[in-house]
Amino acid sequence: MMKQSTTDQPTAGDTLRARLTYEPKELNFGTSGRRGEVVHLTQLEVYSNVLAELEYLQSLPPKEGGIVHGQEFYLSYDLRPSSTVYVPEQQGRGELAQAVVRAIQDAGMLPVNLGQIPTPALTYYAISRARGSVMITGSHIPFDRNGYKLNTSIGELLKKDEEPINQKVRSVRERLYRQSYCDSLFNERGLFKMGHQELPPETTAGRLSYLERYESFFQNESLRGKRVLVYQHSAVGRDILVDILKYFDAEVIPSGRSERFIPIDTENIDDAQLAVVQAIADEVCVKYGRMDAIVSTDGDSDRPLILGIDSATGQVRFFGGDQVGMVVAEYLQADCVVVPISCNDGIDRGRLKDILDPKTRIGSPYVIAAMEKARNKGKQRICGWEANGGFLTGSDICRNGRVLKALPTRDALLPILCVLFAAQERGTSLNNLFAVLPKRFSRSALLKEFPRPVALRLVAKYSPTDPGVQDVLFAGAQVFLFDENQAKVEPSHTQVRHMEAIRAQLESYFTPEMGFGPIMRLNYTDGVRILFGNGDVAHFRPSGNADEVRIYAVADTQARANVIAELGGAEPDGILRMMERKMAQT
Repeated sequence: MMKQSTTDQPTAGDTLRARLTYEPKELNFGTSGRRGEVVHLTQLEVYSNVLAELEYLQSLPPKEGGIVHGQEFYLSYDLRPSSTVYVPEQQGRGELAQAVVRAIQDAGMLPVNLGQIPTPALTYYAISRARGSVMITGSHIPFDRNGYKLNTSIGELLKKDEEPINQKVRSVRERLYRQSYCDSLFNERGLFKMGHQELPPETTAGRLSYLERYESFFQNESLRGKRVLVYQHSAVGRDILVDILKYFDAEVIPSGRSERFIPIDTENIDDAQLAVVQAIADEVCVKYGRMDAIVSTDGDSDRPLILGIDSATGQVRFFGGDQVGMVVAEYLQADCVVVPISCNDGIDRGRLKDILDPKTRIGSPYVIAAMEKARNKGKQRICGWEANGGFLTGSDICRNGRVLKALPTRDALLPILCVLFAAQERGTSLNNLFAVLPKRFSRSALLKEFPRPVALRLVAKYSPTDPGVQDVLFAGAQVFLFDENQAKVEPSHTQVRHMEAIRAQLESYFTPEMGFGPIMRLNYTDGVRILFGNGDVAHFRPSGNADEVRIYAVADTQARANVIAELGGAEPDGILRMMERKMAQT
């Protein structure tokens, strides 16, 4: 257990907090997990948060995801150096996994090291044994950041867990800060006094379990005759992806492997990243001939990257995660789908529209909560996905007499396999497979160094004064307001004038000269989503845990969606930057 102070009340100058030679920066919850810059991720801060979260889980009953003293608690980590070693160029910070292990031990649990495997592989292995788990990962964010994601014994932490956990973190952090420096585990830099520590020995059980999940479910399927390029880069699941595709008889060409960490954001694949993939595809095709598909994942391998290749031109084509989700849901014959508001609205126009639940806020915890509600309503084949492509199953799925157990967390392997099997089953290319979807196209752009408080003010500036209003419809001279259940809200004259003013202000940025039609609707499920009369959609929203803003674009052509994202997110004079500067002047 954690070493306790040998003095009753150390003097202020003797405490750990008084000895720290840096100003601590606290970790906060984002849309999923906690992340931050490595230079601020001291082992003290990671240990404090993980220990508090474990103590919180120990206070819950098992049916609510609780864990029990003495049980196994599983951990894994991605390929970022700071996950497992100290990084000199990051002020010597790192060995985050070691801090997590010590927190697990001091909470009276048994740490079991599943090694470098995908986040969904860890989660699946742990919840199948009714145990908690934690993944040390920064997911898709840049190299100089990292973090972790902790799960209960039944799945992800939900938004309802965050406030009680934050209270527990404050208590644990204060407890550690008040310890005498002599008795503390940590030195003045927030690192373990004992220095480098070896991790517990790795076991391959989680990796093998994850592979068996798909080998069993798709037992009678084959990708024989398909040639697939696996862009490996620095994804933690890069070898698992190769192995599973080979198992199903595909000819697999691994390429682009990197020992330097490369952040891949599957929700923000820009022209520069496409050019990298195109160059790899060109090189591979010269050597091996035609390719049927290119697949990859983000850093912790819970989000897929899927591209087709035009057989005539060799041009690669990226399929957005929301499009991938539609193909997968149809392949799995879902009877209920859940997606966040940021997803491509093609789902509202296609075969899935009649089984679509109300759209959620952005983040897997919101999707999971909505899937739970659907299950309570009696739905049998429930799935969900995000614009980044991460695919979640909220119930067991039966297909061809085989059962795929529910995995209510983002997964990359399932959508990759389903898309490839769907194309194989129909005897068609990936490009043709996606061509039958409603003709709506997406693109997103990310603005960095956009202070979160400023971004929140920007959203507030263009939002209704009544927080209960979620939808605003402009119909001629009339303005209609609706709540989250689409029940009409009777507006006051002041509210109507306020919304008309917001519409006019937004139209002064999203102008006809830029190709935008009049604003017909505003949605406030998460951020500000603007729907124009010509079918364009522009949606801006602050990051959950970073000084960033993302803009989502949807249009009737990919070219137009790309233009909207560029207009909104361009540096330094795009629409959002102009809105930011204008707000600073008022």
